[in-house]
Amino acid sequence: MSTLATTSKSSWRELLRYSGWIIAGLVVVASIIGYLSNAQVTTSMLASTLRQSTPLILGALCGLLCERTGVVNIGIEGQMLFSAFIGFLANVYTGNLVIAVAAAILAGMLVGGLHAFMAVYLKMDQIIAGTVINILALGLTGFFYTAGLTTEGKLQPINLGPLADLPLVGPVLFNNPPITYMAIILVFVMHYVLFFTQWGLRTRAVGEHPSAADTVGINVNRMRYINVIIAGGIAGLAGGFLTLEAVGSFERAMTNGRGFVALAVMIFGKWTPFGAWGAALLFGFASALQTQLQFIGTIEIPHQFIGMLPYVLTIVVLAGLVGRSRPPAAVGKPYETD
Repeated sequence: MSTLATTSKSSWRELLRYSGWIIAGLVVVASIIGYLSNAQVTTSMLASTLRQSTPLILGALCGLLCERTGVVNIGIEGQMLFSAFIGFLANVYTGNLVIAVAAAILAGMLVGGLHAFMAVYLKMDQIIAGTVINILALGLTGFFYTAGLTTEGKLQPINLGPLADLPLVGPVLFNNPPITYMAIILVFVMHYVLFFTQWGLRTRAVGEHPSAADTVGINVNRMRYINVIIAGGIAGLAGGFLTLEAVGSFERAMTNGRGFVALAVMIFGKWTPFGAWGAALLFGFASALQTQLQFIGTIEIPHQFIGMLPYVLTIVVLAGLVGRSRPPAAVGKPYETD
């Protein structure tokens, strides 16, 4: 219990440290908004930032949970794409959005189980296992997708009453569809589980020093199996967001690299939920900004360069900041029992 209390205090210090990054990001955001204020930048842009960040934070939480337990997961892109497709089909054939969201989550867990089987049981190279998932999802969804399928609509915003009427923050935070709310809640839940529960302590122990965890009776491979499958469900929720909340339909390769950007978000956030959330908001703002700039006629920039903005930010983050981040010590290393 003393170890758990120590790590809990450490996690709060870590949160305070990352709050500095978030505040700095908000200062930058405020500066840019002030510069563009004459271009009618309003709360809609901030709301767009939150929406654009939702699949990124869910994907980052998926990767974070996997890597905290010692399993590299570059198959987030494939998990999101496959789940988006299954959620879309469930919406088409059942007309029930709740069932469709559940189907997307289960599809993500199924693909997560496949990844765990390859990485934990077969002890494949985890990079290759993730690549297999990405290629498999792209091929299957592209082959079975049929154009012209119609859905029963998409998830609508839920107004939280008086909170939604608050100036600025009301329309941004308290008038969103359900998966966006779930993403925000999951950030806090993941932080609590990782740093304030015995399960989180065991998860981090397995990711840092699996042999030591094994000596105190923790089943390393079982912990990895369960966490990777749960993480797959979170990625499935991200896929469900794309087809059931953001767009309402499915297109081939519609994830458009968001799974890989989510990995950058996870690394930028230093494998912590709050850090990843702050990074996701930054990337979400970049996406919202490039959308806004495309509608500003006074700025004569080719739209191709504007569309590059989120991906240039990804490169800058990975090139300039990753070296300062330390991943879990045992990440990517299969555990061999004696």
